[in-house]
Amino acid sequence: MRSVGVKVLKNKLSEYLRLAESGETVLVTDRDRVVAELVPPREGRSVALADAFLAEAVRQGVLTPPLLHDGSPPPRIPIAGVEQVLGELARDRAER
Repeated sequence: MRSVGVKVLKNKLSEYLRLAESGETVLVTDRDRVVAELVPPREGRSVALADAFLAEAVRQGVLTPPLLHDGSPPPRIPIAGVEQVLGELARDRAER
């Protein structure tokens, strides 16, 4: 475990972030008083920031995860047939 003052941390932030990433805990001090800790990510934490925000929202109950399904895509429901689309396109071009 290491400790670092706020001023030094500000100047060498990347170095101390690499230490925390590699598994070391870094105590941040201000006038010899511990004010924060830089710790490695929790086990199982996704490296993607968006995943972390979503997981936290699920834990807080803000979001509900989707139900599990068999992995197949949803069925295709055609909105309009090719003939209908081409007919509408021809009418639209004729109006111009």
